[in-house]
Amino acid sequence: MTQRNVDPITFAVVKNALDTIVDDMAFAVMRTARSPIIRDVLDYSVTMCDASGRILAQAKTVALHLGAVPDAIDVIIAKYADNVAPGDVIILNDPYEGGMHLPDIFMFKPIFFKDRLQGFSVVIAHHCDVGGRVPGSNAADSTEIYQEGLRIPPTKLYTAGEENQTLFEIIKKNVRLPDLVLGDLGAQLATCNIGERELVRLFDRYGEQGLRDYFDELLDYGERLTRKAIEAWPDGTYEFLDHIDNDGFCETPIPIKCAVTVKGDRLSVDFAGSSKQVRGAINSTLSFVKSATYLSIRCALDADVPNNAGVYRCIDITAPQGSILNPNMPAPVAARALTGYRVVDCVLGAVAQIAPKKVMAAGEGGNTVIALSGYVENSIEPYILVDMINGAWGGRHNKDGIEGVTNPSQNMSNMPIETLEARYPIVMEAYGFATDSGGAGEYRGGLGLVREYRILTGDVVAQIRSDRAVHAPYGLFGGKPGACSANYLRVNNELQPLPSKFTMNLGRDAIIRHEQAGGGGYGDPLKRSFALIEQDLANGKISQAYAERHHGVVFANGKLDRAQSRAR
Repeated sequence: MTQRNVDPITFAVVKNALDTIVDDMAFAVMRTARSPIIRDVLDYSVTMCDASGRILAQAKTVALHLGAVPDAIDVIIAKYADNVAPGDVIILNDPYEGGMHLPDIFMFKPIFFKDRLQGFSVVIAHHCDVGGRVPGSNAADSTEIYQEGLRIPPTKLYTAGEENQTLFEIIKKNVRLPDLVLGDLGAQLATCNIGERELVRLFDRYGEQGLRDYFDELLDYGERLTRKAIEAWPDGTYEFLDHIDNDGFCETPIPIKCAVTVKGDRLSVDFAGSSKQVRGAINSTLSFVKSATYLSIRCALDADVPNNAGVYRCIDITAPQGSILNPNMPAPVAARALTGYRVVDCVLGAVAQIAPKKVMAAGEGGNTVIALSGYVENSIEPYILVDMINGAWGGRHNKDGIEGVTNPSQNMSNMPIETLEARYPIVMEAYGFATDSGGAGEYRGGLGLVREYRILTGDVVAQIRSDRAVHAPYGLFGGKPGACSANYLRVNNELQPLPSKFTMNLGRDAIIRHEQAGGGGYGDPLKRSFALIEQDLANGKISQAYAERHHGVVFANGKLDRAQSRAR
């Protein structure tokens, strides 16, 4: 790393200015997006890159997206290295050419100062539909990418500020909700413009060469802090194995295996031993696996490490070609997020052996996607609900897991019932926590969420992408696994089990129930304090039977008998 003569005050100002720019961009997406999956669920990301495509700063948005940006921008630079100008805007979504899955459309706006390329505003948004065989374009049971929707290679949406009318028309003709999709593309563009405006202001203030020096120093700073943290970890190879229940076609468990090797101030993560690519759409491109791995390692670093490309320099990631983590065309990838979540669980399971106080037990296994689509009477335009249920964290070394929150790999939100019911012909019959679903431990896992959807229209296409129905979220250091997930169809007030991944047609007044997995526990359940047990009982989070079974306590007249219970 080059030694530079930089002013520490100015360095801090530039660093915080970049953080502020990307946070302002993130708020702009939320305020201007049209579709609920972006505006309310917050399934989008923003970042700022320098002229070489190196990430300078990331907003507090979906972390699983952002580590894929380096591979995507490499494709952009390779294709348009000598062919970009002010006012250009480039988009892509092809998983085999820089993207992740088709609903996630990347938008890049090159930023110029004094006629020279200085950086890129980047916005990734999950669009409500991009065509394909099912509404929402996110089905787990597609068998090739050609079924999944419109594939957009790196293409200019605007050239020197002029619309690419052909591309706009192609998009309009291939998606089910063109007004929402084009509106969300407009939100992405408005946000890229904000990033461009603010970065140019920084160049106006500090000059081209001066600011570039600070960018280089910021990336080196991220690298130095990361290397320092890794160097403090004991050298060695730490392995972990986790499983996805199935791919929706075959019940055979799908192994995800990683080996994390610490050697000095470098780290390598190898996924050899993971499953070969599968028939269902849970295959994941290597760029997305890299993103999941980077964020997992970042979770174990100190909070003051900046979220930039300097962190990535210290980490090497490999996965076998033709595996579920690096598939060959035309493998389907629409539901690849599920595999990304399991990569996070697997890498954190290995890192827990290195830095146990930095890692929590497994959470709910990633959000569950419930997609419901149909037509309201007398309407020619379909409605498409893509609901992402965000659930539970695992227990930590000194705290219980949190429930009803985003998976640590994301920064998303549960859609409010009021928004859902106001926009869609659906009634939420139940929304709450599942008692006893958190894994027992000295610090228990968070409880899983329950949602029930009553459908008010006929001939509805229902899709569910869930997991952890067989392989429960793991506990750590003596903690117990969380409860498994489950899907049901409620008929005449009776629950009929459904698979974890499916697409099916439903009629009016059908009720879908999803019970999400709970987080794993951390530490020996017999060491849990009486105060925490009593608090959980009072809040209805655990039952007396749970307390007796896992914590070895005794009840007398319905109350905890401390004298007769196992000593704390």
